[in-house]
Amino acid sequence: MREFSVPPIVTIGDSANLTDPVWANAEAAPQAVQFARPADSADATGSGWAEVTCRQFRDEVVAVARGLVAAGVSPGDRVALMSRTRYEWTLFDYAIWASGAVTVPIYETSSAEQAAWILADSGAVAAVVETTTHATLVAGIRDRLPALVDIWQIELGAVDELVAAGASVDPAEIDRRRSAVQADDIATIIYTSGTTGRPKGCVLTHRNMYADIANAVPALPNLFLRPGASTLLFLPLAHSFARLIQIGVVQARATMAHCTDTKNLVGELQAFRPTFVLSVPRVFEKVYNGARQKAEADGKGRIFDRAEQVAVAYSEALEKPGGPGLALRAQHAVFDRLVYRKLRAALGGRCRDAISGGAPLGARLGHFFRGIGVTICEGYGLTETSPAASVNLPDATKIGTVGRPLPGVTIRIDDDGEILISGNLIFQGYWRNETATAEALSPDGWFRTGDLGQLDTDGFLSITGRKKEIIVTAGGKNVAPAVLEDQVRAHPLISQCVVIGDRQPFIAALVTIDEEALPKWLAAHGRPEATTVDELRDDEALRAEVQGAIDQANEAVSKAEAIKVFRILPRDFTEATGELTPSLKVKRQVVHSTYAAEIADIYRR
Repeated sequence: MREFSVPPIVTIGDSANLTDPVWANAEAAPQAVQFARPADSADATGSGWAEVTCRQFRDEVVAVARGLVAAGVSPGDRVALMSRTRYEWTLFDYAIWASGAVTVPIYETSSAEQAAWILADSGAVAAVVETTTHATLVAGIRDRLPALVDIWQIELGAVDELVAAGASVDPAEIDRRRSAVQADDIATIIYTSGTTGRPKGCVLTHRNMYADIANAVPALPNLFLRPGASTLLFLPLAHSFARLIQIGVVQARATMAHCTDTKNLVGELQAFRPTFVLSVPRVFEKVYNGARQKAEADGKGRIFDRAEQVAVAYSEALEKPGGPGLALRAQHAVFDRLVYRKLRAALGGRCRDAISGGAPLGARLGHFFRGIGVTICEGYGLTETSPAASVNLPDATKIGTVGRPLPGVTIRIDDDGEILISGNLIFQGYWRNETATAEALSPDGWFRTGDLGQLDTDGFLSITGRKKEIIVTAGGKNVAPAVLEDQVRAHPLISQCVVIGDRQPFIAALVTIDEEALPKWLAAHGRPEATTVDELRDDEALRAEVQGAIDQANEAVSKAEAIKVFRILPRDFTEATGELTPSLKVKRQVVHSTYAAEIADIYRR
């Protein structure tokens, strides 16, 4: 199939904007709990969380927006927001919109050069930062930012400061400004972290984002619309994926808490007990690998392996006529008591649904988690598509695909296999970059994703690779690295895998070891606990472990596509060292550059 379209459920009016649900919720359900904040002794409910009602949130948005107006922020001005995921991020986002301005997110991990580029290119007149470190970073580049007037720091009372400053502004001014914002006005400029080159600012309107989420919410009722629906958001809100969930929670009047530090994630999941979560595949891999390693350390590795087999078989049977048979159901019930229940408890005990995006999840993890009772709805999209373009729905899932187009979206496969997307969710272009915009958008409005894919006869989309990442060997064989990389990463000891071999005689791989899993492996193999990966790169036992993962991955491809040689790298990839984006995607060009000597040595053989 070359094209599949789903008609919209909701059409966005010309006068609508993203603040509308905040005001509608405050009037229709003023006492409904919209957010939960970490509680202090003054407002604790006894659960460790303080409730923020719909009316309270609306009033706080108005109060902060009045402060922005008092500071001189005008409609259309860009206001930067650099902070970890926390309640104040969401509060400022909506306050910026209510004042008529445009939010420009900056990852809290961004370097001075990255922040300087975003602030200068966007022409931001003000910036909200979280910490003294952030404030110092911006101060150090301020001489390069002539448009920047104000900087407010969350940890030094930015909210109270702006609320006090806005006391002299008539609340009616916020109503006037908010009402003047139209659907086709710019809501945000999101700078894509990118795996290559300088970030480009994706211009998204209120219509783009509103159309996306307004159609996604009714399509995913199990997540957003079930009674008591709640989520704990821990991905960076500077990323468009997390941002979509934020506006979806407000749209659906569900409840959301923020996890500022992922080091506390397990404890906060168990304290807040969300009904659904949003994550990237790497986090799901960590949960799976951690459970498997713990089982092996406790001498229950065989039990876990059998439980995994049953979970996958049970999930696969759900897609067949008649579903799981009686024997499989009985085995599943046994392992639910022994294994699956404990895994669900790690997510708080109430979580039955999840959304995964940002990178391929893979059928292996999808079936495993559905088999243990947590259905992961894998989706697909890019910042330029606001971002969700397709998703597996609870009642329409094909694990291994990224689902059908969301309502209001059309997906087409071009002659060369590239995925093209159209609909109201398509961005307006790259900020002040006509050349890049012309390359990305066709004259009739189709967005060229750069991804390769296939549509089956039911309209389910499968991602087969990136146009720029397809490897063409010296023998002319086209190899999509993602298939191999996902299989190799399935091994609990392996963190990352980058397949190489473009214009080379054979396929090879660069592999990193999961540093959290390494200590248990060292103990099990009688190696000193202080041994580093660098010291183990030629260790026969470690290489045998990796070779086993390589062999299993090679079973999924032809001989010409198989990995012939691998190298264990001395350390894992991190955002700090430049190999990962903030959304944990591998920057292949950086890896190729950093390890050029390793790659060259592989092909000297």
